[in-house]
Amino acid sequence: IWRKNYSPKSSARHFSVDHDYVLVYAKSQASWVPNPMLRSTEQDRIYKNPDNDPRGRWRPSDLSARNSYSLGLYGITTPSGREIPAPPNGRFWSISKAKLEELDLDRRIWWGKRGDSIPSLKRFLSEVIQGRVPQTYWPYEEVGHTQDAKKEAVGLSPNDVFGTPKPEALMKRILQIATNPGNLVFDSFLGSGTTAAVAHKMGRRWIGIELGDHAVTHCVPRLRKVIDGTDAGGVTEQTHWKGGGGFRFCRVAPSLLERDHWGNWVVSREFNAAMLAEALCKLEGFRYSPSPEVYWQQGQSTERDFLYVTTQTLDATQLDWLSHEVGADRSLLVLCRAWLGNAEAYANLTCKKIPNAVLGRCEFGKDDYSLHIASLPASASTDGDAAQGNAAPPAPAPRTRARRPRNSAAQTDLLADGDLGASDNANDDANGGAA
Repeated sequence: IWRKNYSPKSSARHFSVDHDYVLVYAKSQASWVPNPMLRSTEQDRIYKNPDNDPRGRWRPSDLSARNSYSLGLYGITTPSGREIPAPPNGRFWSISKAKLEELDLDRRIWWGKRGDSIPSLKRFLSEVIQGRVPQTYWPYEEVGHTQDAKKEAVGLSPNDVFGTPKPEALMKRILQIATNPGNLVFDSFLGSGTTAAVAHKMGRRWIGIELGDHAVTHCVPRLRKVIDGTDAGGVTEQTHWKGGGGFRFCRVAPSLLERDHWGNWVVSREFNAAMLAEALCKLEGFRYSPSPEVYWQQGQSTERDFLYVTTQTLDATQLDWLSHEVGADRSLLVLCRAWLGNAEAYANLTCKKIPNAVLGRCEFGKDDYSLHIASLPASASTDGDAAQGNAAPPAPAPRTRARRPRNSAAQTDLLADGDLGASDNANDDANGGAA
């Protein structure tokens, strides 16, 4: 429960809603262990050091307990000479007399300023676990409220304030509990970019997807400020963020396929020949590297394994010629509209219909988040909207000359309209700079 409002709304018809919910999911409830929350100043304030103990600040802890303990019934003489014949009424000492004497020799027992009080155990702040178990109630004093979020939004884009921002402190709490530096954070509804901004400041990598115009009007300018170190608001001071890192702004390509007027899947008219070959190279795990001399070498996975894309229907004569050109020591994946003849007869050719090849790797009609997000290419940014890092192109998947399975169900890029931003690969710097 997040208490998001700090004052009641007089315009509420029945109740002024003060809270919202953060839903927590894990792949396995049994195996997931949340990170501890940072200790608050209030928690540390109760630790004092009235006797100037060199071990630092401490707080007293009761040495009596309700549960019976066979060694917990004995009398005590305080340093001032006062006799305490037994534990407080109906209780037991939680440690034996021998243990009490041992702790007292180590100056871990507090007898009060005059040395005549019921003994207490000194628990030192330096020995306390520096964290606390996450709780189910988050007050706005710790994670911010909606007015904080609005002020942050005004500071970032005063002329076009985002309507429903979240405070950066709230996202910081979530990322503290659920992630560690270097982890990948994914926000499929990026909004004004709060998740990406906080993840970047906290040394996490991130991917954000936003279909609205504010991908350009809000997210990109905000993340540029984070990278430039000119975003002084939100959790910048708490995270000691000084700037650094980078990101890439990409537009997800339109679908490779569309239905014709008979309802059959065909290649979309938005793709020209080069775009189609490049997209199919990506889907099949090849590098797009068209040869200027050899028409059928459009993609390559190894020195001897190539890919050829054509929207023609290949007859037996063309398949014979291709097999002859490829030769016995090379292999070729042929993606075409259709083919005539027995493609199985050619040991160095593998033929696939283009719509089937695409359908086997794309997911249509999904309403969940099981889609596989492939690694982003390390090409130059589009639209001038990226602060560049120095990432190496992803290495191609190793391939052999063995014949490929006919209907691979491997998943790869999500093909749909929209915008996607991602943090770039770079080493963390001394400021906690993120990739």
